[in-house]
Amino acid sequence: MTTLDMTPGAQIPRFDTGPQTAVTQALASAAYRDGPLEDLVKLRPDVTPKAPRFALFRANLGEAFTEAVIARTLGTGRKPLVPSFGTDARMVVEHCLEAQELRNQRDRTLTVVTLLSGVLFLPGALLWLLAFQLRAVLRRSDAKRTDLVGGLVFFVLAVLGALFVLRPPAAGLAGLYLRVMMVAPVIGWYVAKRICLRSTERMRERWAGLVNGNALGPMLPKIVPKDERDSKAVGLRGQLDRLAGEQETNVLHYAGTKGILGFGGRWGAWHLTGPLAPREGVADFHAFRPWDLVRRITERLGQLERSEVSDGGMPHPQLHQWAVRPVGENADEISRPDNAETMDGQRMRDFAMQNLCNAQKFGDEPRHYQGTHFVLWKGQLVVSLLTTVTVLHNYLRVEVTGHALGPVAGLFTTKPTPKEFTYTRPGRPWKEETGHHPVVGVDEVVRLAVRAPLMWTPVVRDWLGGRLKLPEPFGLRSAWVDRMWTHRFMADDAIRAATPIVRQIRSVIDEFLAEHDVDVEHFAKVHSLLPGAEAEGVRPFRADVYDA
Repeated sequence: MTTLDMTPGAQIPRFDTGPQTAVTQALASAAYRDGPLEDLVKLRPDVTPKAPRFALFRANLGEAFTEAVIARTLGTGRKPLVPSFGTDARMVVEHCLEAQELRNQRDRTLTVVTLLSGVLFLPGALLWLLAFQLRAVLRRSDAKRTDLVGGLVFFVLAVLGALFVLRPPAAGLAGLYLRVMMVAPVIGWYVAKRICLRSTERMRERWAGLVNGNALGPMLPKIVPKDERDSKAVGLRGQLDRLAGEQETNVLHYAGTKGILGFGGRWGAWHLTGPLAPREGVADFHAFRPWDLVRRITERLGQLERSEVSDGGMPHPQLHQWAVRPVGENADEISRPDNAETMDGQRMRDFAMQNLCNAQKFGDEPRHYQGTHFVLWKGQLVVSLLTTVTVLHNYLRVEVTGHALGPVAGLFTTKPTPKEFTYTRPGRPWKEETGHHPVVGVDEVVRLAVRAPLMWTPVVRDWLGGRLKLPEPFGLRSAWVDRMWTHRFMADDAIRAATPIVRQIRSVIDEFLAEHDVDVEHFAKVHSLLPGAEAEGVRPFRADVYDA
């Protein structure tokens, strides 16, 4: 007999106090935002959203982001995701689910209003909708003529409505219907406005709370099974668990000049190459495997938090072993091995990782990297120093590469603000004053009201109103990353991390080779890991751009 997990799960508010709080909440806030979708599209030149067929049904930023993220991360048969280092990807998706449910609650009520005031009085509602559609089209083509032409059209409709109310062209029930036909949609709009205003204020409250860092965790009762037959909730929880497990993978992908996906571009590289020869007086050195040296390097790097100087240690270094597979720079998909012998879910088993490290790295096989990983600035900066050990013939090569992933785009950290406009009072043209548009405008109420009945047919809704196409290969963190080298302190942190790690690795290599009776002096003379100038003057450069 199977037992069902009835724990509350994400229904309980969660406070994230870890180092990745800020970037997680910034990304999650996009699910609750309003505003035009174009603001999000401008962040990525390779994002080409599907344009709406009718401007009246267009999706705004929060709606498009929410639906796209949920479909991409929880959809059936989806492609693997790029790991989101420095981000709690599951929490971002849970906020998208909550935002979706809040909109669905609003749309259920709006659907009733739309049916009563719009569908029952369809001729009048269509006239009003055509006027709003005309104004939406004019606003996109010629904004200066919008107010003039739109105002004229609405004036004509208002006069027509007044004529139908005062002198309907029919008698009896038909006359009564014509009297109400133009007025009922206006009454329905007023009721819909109150519903939309309450919903928007609630969404903006969630948005502001996430950006300010004082929001509760997402509330998701629908992922808590009501009984053993609640397969929908069980399936949704399973998909979220899969998402969380996928973020813990140790199989990454190298995509040309983009660097390792999820880590950012490679900004620096240092290497040590030298012959392996026995020291004087010894017939041969003790044989070793690359994993033996990698394990020693990992142990020594684990001491980075310690320092003889007070508060001089490097905070919270994370040490990992990575398997990195090559993928085309313009590839739109990544894949992970599904061999049950070498993989434990989304992670490569320890013995398989050791075998990969010891294998000959001279061909199309995946490569092993030892990683020293820092999540700084509350997740806004991810610094990674990766070390790989290679033995070809009797030559040892140890290479250290620096990768950095900068902050998410500034759009995700903006707070909700009232929409302002400037105007001049009659008789005082020399003085401009500032006013505020309503939180929910006239056009926005109509847009939400006509989209509401389509919540049960999302395919039709997306066909009419367009949707957001996410960049591939998609990672919640890496998709919206901004340049970190424009932030002086973040750039300093990335550069400063390199010197102690590289020098620590050099000292480990000398000790390890000496223990195995290798001629360390001859090894050091052939090639030096860091010449004096480079040791003190580490600087970023385009390590993955080759001029040859």
